[in-house]
Amino acid sequence: MRAIAPVCGLALIIPLVGMSRADDRSDNGDLARGMITPATQEAIDQGLAYLARNQHADGSFGTNQHQGNIAITSLSGLAFMAGGHQPGRGRYGRAVTGALRSVLSLEDKSRPGYLHNPRSSLHGPMYGHGFATLFLAEAYGMVQNARLRDELRGTLERAVKLIVKSQNHEGGWRYRPEPHDADLSVTICQIMALRAARNAGFSVPKSVADRCVEYVKDCQDLHGSGGFRYQKQGHGHVGFARTAAGVVALYSAGVYEGKPVQKGLEFLMKFKPGAAEPRRGGLGLERSEYHIHYYYGHYYAAQAMWTAGGDHWRQWFPAIRDELVRGNGHRQGDGSWYDHRICPHYSTAMALIILQIPNNYLPILQR
Repeated sequence: MRAIAPVCGLALIIPLVGMSRADDRSDNGDLARGMITPATQEAIDQGLAYLARNQHADGSFGTNQHQGNIAITSLSGLAFMAGGHQPGRGRYGRAVTGALRSVLSLEDKSRPGYLHNPRSSLHGPMYGHGFATLFLAEAYGMVQNARLRDELRGTLERAVKLIVKSQNHEGGWRYRPEPHDADLSVTICQIMALRAARNAGFSVPKSVADRCVEYVKDCQDLHGSGGFRYQKQGHGHVGFARTAAGVVALYSAGVYEGKPVQKGLEFLMKFKPGAAEPRRGGLGLERSEYHIHYYYGHYYAAQAMWTAGGDHWRQWFPAIRDELVRGNGHRQGDGSWYDHRICPHYSTAMALIILQIPNNYLPILQR
């Protein structure tokens, strides 16, 4: 049964993904049909089993210096939910509930709504806050336990308010919950979390999404490659991962059509997995970024193509699916995917979310 978060009788400010794209409504079922092959499902089953075996006693995930990292815990919870496992329900229902309780326990009591683990934080705690808020919002409509649901509602309300108050004058967000600076990689985490929360019935001012759109557009090389930079005003080079994030940020803020989206998709298609090397040749630093931020980039790129639908999805997903299932040296015998920069819990969760997009179980991805 597909889990759908309720909207609590409130009119949505930010539209659901794809709902404004009438041309794709007729082929929604076709987009998913046959995409999860038997070999893919086997890889998914092994990956989920790996995460379940390696979940820490407090419900968290992450290894070594990343143990207990709130972003990795949240992504792991989402990976289970992408397979249809809900809090307290399904084969891995206990694992999802454990991850939820772990995230809820990490709210900063001195700063209500701030979700982070100061003992295990990736570069910039607002990354973790964004992924944590997204996870809580996605799980909100699936929680059956009344006490846990009440706790979840209160935490989500505070977490959303913190994001709204942290948006800077340009329309973006940065590493800390302060409205001073902004970059695209943190901004996508916050606007996606807000979209998920709004879909679940929590109040998000439309002005927040509108200002975010302007910031994201300012990060794009619209009159050149179509790729997105790390920050506006020409700071940094355009690249694969940040372009994937930029397109999904626009989708999350309700922008589905227009030149920025189209140019962003065209740029991403140059990096289609399995493409001949010359297609990426000449892109310089963007090529190295493709490998450095492989899982992060494909996490957003697959979502961008799913929302775009049509040939974008039909060309992209089988390519990344087969690359992940084959592993290319990254898939391990224990069912995990390896990432030397962060940890196997992170890369495994990212790979599993990508591979399970056709299930259409996560509310944020439902078309």
